[in-house]
Amino acid sequence: MSFVVSALPVAPFQPLFTLSDTELAGRGILRRTVDGPGAPCRVTLADAEPGESVLLLNYEHQPAETPFRSRHAIFVRENAADTSFAPGELPPVFRARKFLSLRAFDASGMMIDADLVPTPELEAAIPRLLADPQVAYLHAHYAGAGCYAARIERA
Repeated sequence: MSFVVSALPVAPFQPLFTLSDTELAGRGILRRTVDGPGAPCRVTLADAEPGESVLLLNYEHQPAETPFRSRHAIFVRENAADTSFAPGELPPVFRARKFLSLRAFDASGMMIDADLVPTPELEAAIPRLLADPQVAYLHAHYAGAGCYAARIERA
């Protein structure tokens, strides 16, 4: 079964790029200059490079009115552009991690399965979880910090 990984669209974040640090702070958002690895952009699904400017903000990635409604911190590169991936293609940011947590949700937003997956096994684990007809989509999370990474659906 083929799958597609979806990055977040840049449009909701673009108005934030022109705000001052004070205005961002008033919204609970921080502007950071990347000084090393560990700033995975959710729009490009690639790690920001040292010296790049990113926004660190809270994002509701699971808005369903269920016990699994969730939000967490994410990074967005200030020069981000919409990014798409071909069916079956894994983003660079996934391959740069040792493990990802895959969480399977039904159409109502209830988690019905989950797995902690070593990166080399993602291409097998994703179709296995999506093979369950009750699964509507997956969320990938970074295993260490638990942050939302991306949505995965059937292609």
